Amino acid sequence: MKVVLRVCVFALVASLGGCSDDIQFTELGDDTVILAFGDSLTYGTGAKTHQSYPAVLEELTGVTVINAGVPGEESDAGAKRLSKVVASEEPDLVILCHGGNDFLRKRPRAKTEKNLRSMINYLRERDIAVVMLGVPDFGLLLSTADVYESVADDLGVPLEDDIIADLIRQNKYKSDHVHPNADGYRMMAKAVQELLVETGALASGE
Repeated sequence: MKVVLRVCVFALVASLGGCSDDIQFTELGDDTVILAFGDSLTYGTGAKTHQSYPAVLEELTGVTVINAGVPGEESDAGAKRLSKVVASEEPDLVILCHGGNDFLRKRPRAKTEKNLRSMINYLRERDIAVVMLGVPDFGLLLSTADVYESVADDLGVPLEDDIIADLIRQNKYKSDHVHPNADGYRMMAKAVQELLVETGALASGE
C-alpha cells in the first residue's frame, strides 16, 4: 500500500501560497467527528452496515465516523450535497471518496476533476481538514484514475491512491466487480487509519 502525503496547514497556505510535504495536521481529539463522504464505496455496498469502511474505522480509532455515502451518486450531485451534510454533522475532518460512478458512466474527466476541486475548496474555506481516496478506472488494468493525483498535487491534499484498486484486483476482497466485501472494507478502513496516522491527525497506536 502506498500513502502519498501532500499536507498543508491552512494558515500557511493562505500566507505563503504553497504546500510542504513536512507539514502535518493537528492531532484530532477524542470528541472528533470524521465525515466519510462519497458514494457506494463509502456506503458499504456489498457488505452489512457495520462492515462498511466508516463503521470499521470508527471501531479502530475510537472516534465518531459518520457514513455519508450515497450509492450511485455522481460527483456533481456530491458537490451539491456536501454543504448540507457539513452543516448537519459539523465534521472536523472529511474523507472524500468520489468519482467512481462518473467513470462507470463515462462522464467527462474534466468535470469530475472540477467537482473534486470544488468539494475540497469548500471544506478548506471552512477550515475543515480533508483527505482523499483515489478510485480506479474500472477497466482491465484497474489503475487509480490520474485525476486524483492531479488534484492532490495542486491542492495539497493527503491521498491514499492504491487501496481501492488493490482490493478490486483480488477476488477474495470484493463482492462484485466494483465493490469490496466485508474483508475488503476492513482493509480499506485500515488504510485510511494509516493515512490519518501518517498525516498526524491520529496518534500512532490508536
